Amino acid sequence: MTVLSGHVVVCIFGDVTSALIGLRNLVMPLRASNFHYHELKHIVFVGSLEYLKREWETLHNFPKVSILPGTPLSRADLRAVNINLCDMCVILSANQNNIDDASLQDKECILASLNIKSMQFDDSIGVLQANSQGGNKWWYIFGGTKIGGGVVVLGFTPPGMDRSSPDNSPVHGLVRQASITTGANIPIITELVNDSNVQFLDQDDDDDPDTELYLTQPFACGTAFAISVLDSLMSATYFNDNILTLIRTLVTGGATPELEALIAEENALRGGYSTPQTLANRDRCRVAQLALYDGPFADLGDGGCYGDLFCKALKTYNMLCFGIYRLRDAHLSTSSQCTKRYVITNPPYEFELVPTDLIFCLMQFDHNAGQSRASLSHSSHSSHSSSKKSSSVHSIPTTTTNRQNRNKTRDSRDKQKYVYEDRF
Repeated sequence: MTVLSGHVVVCIFGDVTSALIGLRNLVMPLRASNFHYHELKHIVFVGSLEYLKREWETLHNFPKVSILPGTPLSRADLRAVNINLCDMCVILSANQNNIDDASLQDKECILASLNIKSMQFDDSIGVLQANSQGGNKWWYIFGGTKIGGGVVVLGFTPPGMDRSSPDNSPVHGLVRQASITTGANIPIITELVNDSNVQFLDQDDDDDPDTELYLTQPFACGTAFAISVLDSLMSATYFNDNILTLIRTLVTGGATPELEALIAEENALRGGYSTPQTLANRDRCRVAQLALYDGPFADLGDGGCYGDLFCKALKTYNMLCFGIYRLRDAHLSTSSQCTKRYVITNPPYEFELVPTDLIFCLMQFDHNAGQSRASLSHSSHSSHSSSKKSSSVHSIPTTTTNRQNRNKTRDSRDKQKYVYEDRF
């Protein structure tokens, strides 16, 4: 059993009478064709089995998708999916339209968000160690049918998660996930119906309750999403049709017109042949986050200018930078630095960079990224590769020597992993 790490947890509130919200639209951008298989993040849905059975018809063909029947308000269920190791937790509700009182429509999502933020975790590598009484309980659902499950006891350190391992250091622009001891540091995005309810998401937020949504800290830090945002996007699209193309690229990875036509007419996905024409659709840019802590841009990460980074990334690596993802307290020398980040779009040329910055960029599709893994089984190796790429930051090799060293390290970790799998 692979330890979940660097995955996406989707907490969904709904029951047998709730209207379907279309979870397929959430999964599709995470399964875009310009991702290689080993780059896909595992998606785990936590919610009512009765509701998820109805959504499963449009989800079961996607790889690396699992379901844990339960409730997002149960801390036991949240620990079972290793929520402290996830790259993102998304909180949604299908019951919002069933409540007449507008102020209470977001109560489930807000309670789930506050519940997660108040959780505490062991100060270890982040892997929940099972005790002698049992481990993590799992049920696997396929086609709406429960086909298996059990209790998994974990007593080892998964490959790539050992702090003493050289692979765990943030080298070549790749940032490893740090150990999270409090739920307040878990990346969460909560869907809201009413903008005014954003004041309840952050207990340490001093914003005025009458502050507009786009000026609040949760919205600026990306922890809250309100439906009213779509209204402003629709207005912007009316005056500039290029906005729609930009949003499609940022959100969906660049959905092709053929895919949109297929979904519009048949509302379903069907297979096809791998021809040069269809494979050419994978050759499109995608959004990535570039770390400045180490790697080819480390010299610019400590006091360098954004303009120099922009030119170097474009000329050397054909990458187009368009924003900075900066820690809220980046310039404060405090031991307990807040993990909240905000986005700075299109900074000026002289804008100073700091080592903890992440750079939003558009990078080209790498045809060779999956060739070295073609001989490995998807069922065994892909989950290990996902944990190695648990952060959404992509690495850029600098020299041939570094690349060879990483290959040797990867081979030793693969052998170690197969030994672990044989034990189970």
